[in-house]
This record gives sequence, structure tokens and C-alpha cells, in this order.
Amino acid sequence: MNCPVTQTEHPLTLRQAQDDVDQWIQTIGVRYFSELTNLAQLMEEVGEVARILSRTYGEQSFKPSDEQGELSDELADVLFVVICLANQTGVDLTEALRRNLEKKTKRDATRHQENEKLK
Repeated sequence: MNCPVTQTEHPLTLRQAQDDVDQWIQTIGVRYFSELTNLAQLMEEVGEVARILSRTYGEQSFKPSDEQGELSDELADVLFVVICLANQTGVDLTEALRRNLEKKTKRDATRHQENEKLK
């Protein structure tokens, strides 16, 4: 079975990603998991990102029993679940990110330049 999302080439905006994930859920995934199940899934996926980063860039080493996942794939898993949560709660991620960047720009206009720890 072909994935309807990967059959066409197009620039992947946040809006298109939300639409593509919704199409995937409706055609392959059957239905969205509940919001609380997706929250648990998100925590699991973030944990997998943390495992890779702590073993690759931190002091921990990989154990023989570790499955060495790819960081890019695990980050995509995190993004997928975030998009699912946005879709099922009616959040437009494009607008949410735009507002969030505006908030950070106003709040942090000089904060980071003035932070001695960053110099």
C-alpha cells in the first residue's frame, strides 16, 4: 500500500504538514489516538530524542542493547505527534508559530544580547 502523503512532491509548509498528517490518519491510521494517548506518545518520542542526544553529544555511551535510532527520524516522530495534537485540538501551527515568534521578538529584543553567559 502506497502512502498518499509521499506520492506527490511539494514544499512542505506547516499547513501542508497538518493536512498530510490528517490525510494519513484518515486513510492509514484509522483515527487519531486520544489527546492523552498522544501526550504519552509525545513524551515517549521526546525520550528517544533525548537518548540519542545524551549518548551522541553527552557523556553517556550507547549500551549494547540500545537500538541506535536516527536523530532525524526521532525528531520527525516528535513533529508527527505534535501535528496530531494540533489537528485534533484545532490549532493552526502556522499562526501559532507566527504569534510565538512575535512574542519572543518583543520579549527578548535585547535580552540575549545583554546576557553575559552568551558572550
